[in-house]
Amino acid sequence: MRILAIVSGEYGNRHVRNLRENGPQDWQIETWQAPAVLPPVIDYPEDYLPESFPPADLILSFAEHRGVAELVPEIVTMTGAQAVIAAVDNDAWLPTGLARQLREWCARAGAVCVTPKPLCSLTESDFEVARNQRVSYYSELITEFARYFGQPSLLLTFDEETRTVASVQVERDAVCGCARYVAEKLVGIPAEEVIERAGLLHHHYPCLASMTKLAEFNRDTLMHESGNLLKDNLRPQVKPLLKDQYIVPQGLSQEETQDGAA
Repeated sequence: MRILAIVSGEYGNRHVRNLRENGPQDWQIETWQAPAVLPPVIDYPEDYLPESFPPADLILSFAEHRGVAELVPEIVTMTGAQAVIAAVDNDAWLPTGLARQLREWCARAGAVCVTPKPLCSLTESDFEVARNQRVSYYSELITEFARYFGQPSLLLTFDEETRTVASVQVERDAVCGCARYVAEKLVGIPAEEVIERAGLLHHHYPCLASMTKLAEFNRDTLMHESGNLLKDNLRPQVKPLLKDQYIVPQGLSQEETQDGAA
């Protein structure tokens, strides 16, 4: 797969490094440094683009400037790309209305566009745009990308005797590499501490999503939403190992409490 990644700074460069280090060997990843300054309205996109781009199948937009969205459809045409993934890890870089417009512009240019908010909400069939609101898509290219990078999927194996994490398999990493980092640090952690530790590790990585509170996420932040997506993957795996906890009234044994509950 031929990939063109649009970057503005360290946010995008970090993503590209993880893709190159941990993605499939046959992915060909090129980058384009987007202009640091763009006008509020771009009448002539060609004024801000190079004369040519290498051919690409998939465009990844990691731009940190909302104006880049107006350049993407022209880049689609110039590269022949059939699919676009435009990250929304900061609402200022790609606001909701502009993200919707971008999906429509790309469709008219002949490409499927997804705008996962946050980026790590992307799966092989849909992506998040608001809390409890997901949008389906059909693109073999985006599905292929999302098999490896998107909404974290970690497979935990436990030591039955010690009830600690014995190993963690990364089935799907976050684009930024956060899930892989968390996976490496969870080995040896007791089952009852996994969720809390995963949340702390997610923040320590650190997560690259914004800390701005958004109405469509119930006044929560994209960083917290990203952490929730990771922990939601782990909870059902940990649950069977958690011991039932009982509140024992004063003067009664735990056995008597359990008998009463039965």
